[in-house]
Amino acid sequence: MKKITALLICMFICVYVTAQQYEDRKVPGNVVAYSPASSGKYIGSPSLAILPNGDYVASHDLFGPESNEHVRATSKIYTSKNKGKSWDEIAEIDGAFWSKLFVRQGKLWFIGTDRHHGNTLVRLSEDGGKSWTSPTNGSNGLILAGEYHCAPMPIIEHDGRIWRAMESAMGPIKKWGKRYGAFMLSAPLDADLLNANSWTSSNILYYDSTYLDGNFGGWLEGNAVVDKNGQMWDMLRVDDRSTLEEKAARVKISDDGKTATFDPLTGFIAFPGGSKKFTIRYDETTGLYWTIANVIPEEIKLANEGKNPAGIRNTQALFSSPDLTTWDQRKVLLQHPDVVKHGFQYVDWVFNGKDILFLSRTAYEDGMGGAHNNHDANFLTFHRIKKFRNLL
Repeated sequence: MKKITALLICMFICVYVTAQQYEDRKVPGNVVAYSPASSGKYIGSPSLAILPNGDYVASHDLFGPESNEHVRATSKIYTSKNKGKSWDEIAEIDGAFWSKLFVRQGKLWFIGTDRHHGNTLVRLSEDGGKSWTSPTNGSNGLILAGEYHCAPMPIIEHDGRIWRAMESAMGPIKKWGKRYGAFMLSAPLDADLLNANSWTSSNILYYDSTYLDGNFGGWLEGNAVVDKNGQMWDMLRVDDRSTLEEKAARVKISDDGKTATFDPLTGFIAFPGGSKKFTIRYDETTGLYWTIANVIPEEIKLANEGKNPAGIRNTQALFSSPDLTTWDQRKVLLQHPDVVKHGFQYVDWVFNGKDILFLSRTAYEDGMGGAHNNHDANFLTFHRIKKFRNLL
C-alpha cells in the first residue's frame, strides 16, 4: 500500500512539474494544439477560417513516423468562441491531409488530400465543423483520384468562380519537388462543390531540369492570386538550394481555368521566404497584396551560408506589395535566434476588420525537450496583428 501511495504521489508531482514547465514555456501566441516530439506525431498544415456567426475555426493534420499520413491521414478541427483566446477540439477527421478550411455559400468546407500524395477530396460541414461529409465517389467529394499534393492555400473568388492551386505528385521523377506539377482547380460559385463534374482542372506543368540554370529543384504549394489587370496566377514556392536569395514562380492561368503556361525567363521573381510555404491575399482598402513569409534576415544568411534556405524557418515577417513583384517588409512577427529546433512556418491567415489573424506551425520549447527539429513542430499557435494597415 505504501508503494502504491508513493507511486501515486510521484505521478502527481511529475504531472504537476510537466504542467508547470508547459505553462512556463512562453510559446508566442495562444496555443491551439500541442503534440510532444516523443509522440512521433508532429503538427502540420495550419488552416484558419471565420464562420458567418463570427466564431473562429482552425485545423491541422498530423505527420511523422508514428502518424498514418501515408495510409489515411488524420486532421483535427478546433473552434474558438472568444476571438482566439482559447480553443476547443470539436472533430477528428479520418482521411484528411494538407487541407484548407474555407467558407462558401454560408457553409464550411475542407479541401485537400486523404493522405500524403493521395486523392483530392472536398468535405462539407453544416454545423460549424463538428461533423463532416465522407467522400467516397465523384458525387460526394472525391474530386480527383491519384497522387496529389497541396497545402492550406487560399481559395479565392474571381470572375464567377472559386479557384484553388494544386500540384500533381505523378511526375516521372519520383523525388520530392521534382515529382510535382503545378495546376489550377476552379468551379462556378453556385456549383455543387461535392460533385467532381463541377470542377475544372488546368493542364499540369511538371518539373523542368533546365530552369534556373539547372538549379531548379521543383515548385509546390501554389497561391491562386489575381493581379490588378484581372489576370489569374499560380504563385508557387520554389526549391533552389544554390543560394539563400529566395524566389517564387508565377504560372499564368487562362480565364477559363483550363490552360497553365510558364515563361522561365520572366516567371521567376525575387521573393522573401519563397523557398518555404507562403500565403498571399489582396486587401482592397490599401490596394496592396499582403503575405506572411519565412524571411531569412541578413545576419542569419551570414551564419548559414551554403545551407538549404528551406531549412531556415526561425523568422516570420509581414510583407506588402503593390504589384506581386516588389515586396516590402512591414514587421517581423515571430523570431527566435535558434534555427535548429525553433520554427514558425506554414502560416495560414485571414483579414479580420482592421486586424490580421494567423496560425503558425510552431516548433518551440515545451519543458519536455522541445520539438524534434525546426520542421517537426510540436505546437499550433494563434496570433493577431492589430491594425496591420498602420504599419504602412
